[in-house]
Order: sequence, then structure tokens, then C-alpha cells
Amino acid sequence: MIKKIDSEVYMDKFWKQFGTNIKLGVIEDHSNRTRLAKLLRFQSSDHPTNQTSLESYIERMKDKQEKIYFCAGNGREEVENSPFVERLLKKGYEVLYLTEPVDEYTIQALPEFDGKRFQNVAKEGLDIDQGEVAKERKEALEKEFEPLAKWLKESALKDKIEKAVITERLTETPCALVASQYGWSGNFERLQSSQRYQNQKNTFYANQKKTLEINPRHPLIKTLLAKVEASEDDEQATTIAQVMFDTAVLRSGYALKDQVDFSKRIMQMLYKNLDIDPNTPIEEEPAEVEEAEEDEEEVDADDEEDEGEEEVVGETTTETPAEEAATEAPEAEQETHDEL
Repeated sequence: MIKKIDSEVYMDKFWKQFGTNIKLGVIEDHSNRTRLAKLLRFQSSDHPTNQTSLESYIERMKDKQEKIYFCAGNGREEVENSPFVERLLKKGYEVLYLTEPVDEYTIQALPEFDGKRFQNVAKEGLDIDQGEVAKERKEALEKEFEPLAKWLKESALKDKIEKAVITERLTETPCALVASQYGWSGNFERLQSSQRYQNQKNTFYANQKKTLEINPRHPLIKTLLAKVEASEDDEQATTIAQVMFDTAVLRSGYALKDQVDFSKRIMQMLYKNLDIDPNTPIEEEPAEVEEAEEDEEEVDADDEEDEGEEEVVGETTTETPAEEAATEAPEAEQETHDEL
């Protein structure tokens, strides 16, 4: 019955009203999960506005593509600009955009669709380079950047990452933070942290270390490799690595755990770029002497006004001798008139 409905009518009438319920049904109704999955619609990189079904996605899949790629985030713009989709889009792969809070839960409840498994591009397991030439090139890069990967893991970021590896998903971004296959993506961690009640299981997943993927073609990574090969004790290299890690945390959708240190490192870089000595003292505020003097002047002015008012009152109540004589003369005339 639903298959016979026109696609525009389906989206405008049926999906708009019952879309969320169908997604929840996929999560909760195990017996009808496969049937409900055929009704799902998601945004994708194939079209800027129209949503697609999983069947249509599979029809457009490239040759030798074994998985359905998806990326979750807080809105389409965030997902489109995610570092995890850079290389996939560049190589012509279609990516499903999960932009609603329930979407990632729905896909996690689906082990596969029509024989194709799902791949969260923010997690480990993304395998794009499958040719022999590509694998040989990757092995050569891993050998070249092994000193940097080892230094990041054991020195600069030893308490922050699980390991550092060469990426297959980045083109323009220097590095990104990738969750394990059963870990939490940045979007899923954000959803879980917004829950009212937290338990020990949530804390365990949130505190798991992530894998740092580095882009060997990026100039920052190349420069950092040169610095490490020159000296592993280079303080500037350590600072750069820490700032790159912090930006990777933010770009990957996670929350910074130590915002104070991050802001301090940014300030240090600003000082250096502007040739300012970090020990330069901050100018003290001027003492509030002027305000005190103004208050004293106001008090003096008020006193002078009060004295002036008293003098005016005194002048109005005190009579001169001439005025007293003028007032007494009519009284004497009245007394003489009464005696006559």
C-alpha cells in the first residue's frame, strides 16, 4: 500500500507525520525492523534538499563499495563541513547525513540493510584505499611518519590518545579524533551527555581514549615531522601538537575537557606571533583619587549652598532699626487716638 504512494505525497503527508515514529519503531520493534527500514528517509550528499531511502542509496553505490557510509551531527551544515566526509566526497562516495537526535540510534539498531553493513565515518574501520598501489603508498607513508606517530603517542599526547595513525578520510584537515568501532562518536557523546541521569557505563565510554588520525599531505603535519626528527624535546613542537589535538577534539564533535589550558596555549601563540614577551606585566588600573576629589568638591559645594540658605533665612527674619521704627509709629498713633 505505502509503496504505491507517490514520493512527493509520501514525504509531504506520510513521512512528515510519522517519520519519527518509524525511526523509533526500527529501534524497538525487532520483528518488523526490516520492513520498517524500507520506509526510512535520510538526507544525503546526493541532493541538497531531498531525502533518500536506503534502497535508492544502494542503487547509487559505487562499484566495489561494500558499506553504507553515514555521518551524524547537529544539522546538515555541521555534517557537510565535518572532516570525516572530506575524502569520501572528494572520491565521489555518497554519505547519509543523520541530522536528527534519533537518527544515530536508529542506524545502530540496524545491523545491515539488503546485505550492506553501515559504516560510521567518525569511527575506525573506514577502508577506502583497497587497490594494491594505494596500499603500498599507505605503507610507505606509515613508515615515513612513524617517528611522528610514536612521538605523539608516547610523548606529546601520551595521556590523551590511544594511538596516532595515518588517515584515509582527511584531505584539508591536519588531524581528527576517531572513535573505536564500539566507542562513541562526538555526536553520540553529545546526545548522551545531555541526558539527565548519568551512569557508570556512560562515564566509561565518555572517558575512552580516541585514535588521532593525521593527514600526511598537510603542511602542518609535515613541518611537525621535521621538528620531531630534528629534536624530540622541541617545546614548540609539543605546543603545536597540543593545540592541534585540541582543535581536532572540537572539529570531531567532542567537548574539550580542559578549556583553561587550551585558552592559555592560544594566548601563548598570540604573544609569540605579535612579538610580545609573555612576562610583560599588565597595566594596573589608575587609583580612584579623582573620584574621591570629586566627592570632596561635591561635599564642599553642598556645604556652601547650605550656608548660603542659612544667611538668606537670617536676612529675612532680622529687622533693621528703621524698619522697627516704621512699625512702631502706627502703634503710637493708635494709642494717642484712643486716649482722646
